[in-house]
Amino acid sequence: MTKPRIALVIGSTRATRFADKPATWLLDKAAARDDLDMEILDLREFDLPLFDAPASNAWMPSTDPNVVAFQEKVAEYDGYIFMVAEYNHSITGVLKNAIDQAALVWAHKPMGAFGYGGVGAARAVEHLRLIAVENNMVPVRSAIHLAAGEFLKVHPLGANGEMSAVDEVLTPSAMALMDDIVWWAGATKAARAA
Repeated sequence: MTKPRIALVIGSTRATRFADKPATWLLDKAAARDDLDMEILDLREFDLPLFDAPASNAWMPSTDPNVVAFQEKVAEYDGYIFMVAEYNHSITGVLKNAIDQAALVWAHKPMGAFGYGGVGAARAVEHLRLIAVENNMVPVRSAIHLAAGEFLKVHPLGANGEMSAVDEVLTPSAMALMDDIVWWAGATKAARAA
């Protein structure tokens, strides 16, 4: 069986976003494993309009070339890990919009999350899991939460440190998340093929 391809979806497009630092850290952890291939899927690279189609692509295809390009890219992967910034107790608007644009394409694949913020984006990750279920994704149990004091060790508004400052705390969660994603990617890929 081929290694599953996992997209690390960066769910913020702000110029001052923090996501790049933990995304690079997780990508390095994934590169040290031999059971998955992970690459970044950056929402900045897609000029997605605000969802304004007559219906979801689950009901009718999109005619917007930018949306179609995004859907085709999302379809290349066997699973997803979302970098989740918590905005007002939920996910970013740009992430919700991206999920809506490719509703059908995410289906029957696992998803997990790496949340960061005051409470490790726990509330946003919970909302994301509900959105994932509605899009027929398979939310996995494990997640990474970079919260409070640990977050301030690495965030530019805090100590402006490196991810190595939280490596010992976050690595067990990262390994558990990737273990879950790999297992479910194999199971769902086999089920889709059948």
